Amino acid sequence: MQPETQLLKNLGFPDLRFHAAFNHFDFRRGGRRILVIGPMGSGKTEYSARVWRDSLVALRKSGGVAALTSTAGADRRQVFFIRSLLDRARFPQYPPDALPYRNGFERCGRNIADIRDSFELEAILARRPEVGTWIIDEASFYEERLAYVVANDSQARGTVFIFPTLILNFRRELFNATSRLLLDTATDLFPLTAFCEHPDCLEDSLYTYRYYLVDGEECPALYFDPLIIVGGDQTKTDPREPNYCTRCDAHHYLPGKEYTFLILKPLGEKAAGGDLAPLRRELACLSGDKERSDWPATWTAAGSRISSATP
Repeated sequence: MQPETQLLKNLGFPDLRFHAAFNHFDFRRGGRRILVIGPMGSGKTEYSARVWRDSLVALRKSGGVAALTSTAGADRRQVFFIRSLLDRARFPQYPPDALPYRNGFERCGRNIADIRDSFELEAILARRPEVGTWIIDEASFYEERLAYVVANDSQARGTVFIFPTLILNFRRELFNATSRLLLDTATDLFPLTAFCEHPDCLEDSLYTYRYYLVDGEECPALYFDPLIIVGGDQTKTDPREPNYCTRCDAHHYLPGKEYTFLILKPLGEKAAGGDLAPLRRELACLSGDKERSDWPATWTAAGSRISSATP
């Protein structure tokens, strides 16, 4: 029995289950790198918006508070939002200085910027030394160097960095090397979940699921689908374009994993050595005559149709 439960029972209270509440952001604690992870729709960007709103409240406090929230001239109540240049086109309906999230946005004024890489981040850090809290949206999409740029600044100046980001790709594997380094250098972790988007399910979801619509039918992406295909929030009916949603363990279909390693990898090794014919023959069968390919023997996931978007 937990000590808190035991104490309350001794005071005559019933047996209760305790849950952690979402607290206001603590701007007094410096030197942190905070990973906020979860699938799409789990509220990662809304977490960022809450931090922004908390900062507005904290900045209205008396001048004496700055001594509690500042290190080396950087006040952690000053929040700056960093996003990728790719996101400019995703939200045309919002103002240029908006931090958008589902069903709303916050306007950040001059405390928002788009960057291409860690070098541009370094330049902004140098221009705004008074900012103590930096939110870097989808940090896994940048190159590995960013993790060390962030760690060095955080340790040297007591700054806080918040990373609302995907850590796993549609294969349920670490997204890339940057994800690995962000985990290695993080000090705090906030895991978020979403409802599984399968129509018959209310389980928590942790995973991003990629699928194609072919004649209106859901076709899960194969394991050997390209790792990076930029998607969006709109449903695509073109069978060559992927859709994304969030799914639980039971409804996250990923056909072809065994096939990739048992069949395609050996054929790829032969092709790399100059013998292309077996790989070409297998891909031709997979595309137009699946029963003659080696696919059926290794099919283990739900479904029986291969999307025409794959070779």
